[in-house]
Amino acid sequence: MPYRCSRCGGTFCAEHRLPENHDCPGLSEWDDPSGIFESNFDDSVRTEKRRTSGILDSLTSTGGFLGYFRGNMAYLFLAIMWVMFLFEWLVILGMQNGLLPFGTFSALFTLSTQNPLYVWTWVTSVFSHSPFSFYHIVGNSIVLYFFGPPVERYIGSRKFALLFVGAGALAGLSHVGSALILTPGVTTSVLGASGAVFAVLGVLTVLNPGLRIYLYFLIPIPLWLFTFGFAALSVVFFLSPGTAATAGQGNVAHFAHLVGLVIGLAYGQRVKGKRNVPSEMSLGGGMRRGPGGGGRF
Repeated sequence: MPYRCSRCGGTFCAEHRLPENHDCPGLSEWDDPSGIFESNFDDSVRTEKRRTSGILDSLTSTGGFLGYFRGNMAYLFLAIMWVMFLFEWLVILGMQNGLLPFGTFSALFTLSTQNPLYVWTWVTSVFSHSPFSFYHIVGNSIVLYFFGPPVERYIGSRKFALLFVGAGALAGLSHVGSALILTPGVTTSVLGASGAVFAVLGVLTVLNPGLRIYLYFLIPIPLWLFTFGFAALSVVFFLSPGTAATAGQGNVAHFAHLVGLVIGLAYGQRVKGKRNVPSEMSLGGGMRRGPGGGGRF
């Protein structure tokens, strides 16, 4: 008989129905003992708190609209990336047919040395990808699909969202900033979730460096080798004389990769040890338990 956890909303068997038996994310936020023991707080204070947070609770609690994103932010970001990819092509077709002015694509989707103060591109560039390189979005999608959910379950959906968007934006800004310093006068732009994805890899690498993954779905290697192998390639290409003309940028934002990885490694060190470390790969987050799954929003 299935049991539903009142803390995270997940459904479990009798053996794992208790929060402590299924690594419930709610345990780390359970600082209100009144759920079991009577408190000495004035009921009027508690009632007022409920009134002010009622709307927010109804949206983010299990069954609420935003409750569908609890534990599923990695999948939500994955969907946004592909919707944005479609939107990019619509904008391109609009420009080709004269429906949109030239430069609309850059103004909407890319963080560039020409428009570093277009603050919306700090975010949109994270979810946009090269429309002429299918590998770009597919590669980032695969990494986010497999590695995003374990990290999200560990740190919670809200912190995962901040990490992904924040690291992606900082990586893009660092890439553009390095171009402004190293190659002034040369237009450089960046788009893609690679910096954010490297941050996710960095966190998971710190949490479980020996986690076995399958390169090209065939070759078993430890996660640390996979992560730092890509990092080493980024360093080599960034410093390569062949890309010196573009300050080591080339067609790939190698510096953005490195910045995202450093952010992920630093954040991984900060949160390591607060909960049980993911010990195996999984193909899903809270979504496998239905709406309002086990992640924290």
